[in-house]
Amino acid sequence: MPLIEDMERTGSWLFRWRSFLPIVLMPVALYVAFLDDDFPYFNDPRWIFICLSVGFLGQIIRAFTIAYVPKGTSGRNTSEGQVAETLNSKGMYGYIRHPLYTGNFFMWLGVVMFAGNLNFTIAVSVAFWIYYTLIAMTEERFLRGKFGEAYVDWASGIPAFFPRTLKWKSPGVFFSLRNVLKREYNGAFAMVLSFAGLDIAHNYRAGVIVLSSFMQALFIVSLVAFLVLRFMKKRTKLLDVEGREYT
Repeated sequence: MPLIEDMERTGSWLFRWRSFLPIVLMPVALYVAFLDDDFPYFNDPRWIFICLSVGFLGQIIRAFTIAYVPKGTSGRNTSEGQVAETLNSKGMYGYIRHPLYTGNFFMWLGVVMFAGNLNFTIAVSVAFWIYYTLIAMTEERFLRGKFGEAYVDWASGIPAFFPRTLKWKSPGVFFSLRNVLKREYNGAFAMVLSFAGLDIAHNYRAGVIVLSSFMQALFIVSLVAFLVLRFMKKRTKLLDVEGREYT
């Protein structure tokens, strides 16, 4: 099998399981945070603020992406593989071809930074881009086959992961906060839970099993928001928005 096809086959497999990356990453991050006693700033409020800011930057990127995504969008996956009824080309997709992956990178970069080990942060960053480049190759092959010249024309002027300009262009549809809340509450809570776990690992190394006061407050607020939004999604239609993606 040619190398490019082998890489795309690997990317297709990774695409199906990309949501489970944190399950693999977090045990390693907790191990690093527990063992590494060379980083003295884990409980410094300034360092916590920096790491959380990086993580929430990723969440903001994802929110601005999802807020303008129409129903039947490209880039979704099912048990049968990738599906798409329309090609994403507006909103964040007018700046980069894979904004959700860029958002994921910053979300989990903030988490691994909080583990407090430079080598671990560099290693995860390199592995992340290899991982998502393989996924993006497979996704782009699918979209090229699905949408043909329309995809090629759009993709030829849009960088893959990082924008050339930050000047905002209107996507022509309204910002749907309800769609963001419906689709992002799981990921946002998982990120906060990861920060809380690392905070416990750092403190346990110092001799106590406890969350710092700030992390306690952040975790409680996030947990309440998670439970409320989960109830609203599962038991009501309050977060449904006509013409927007619900998966």
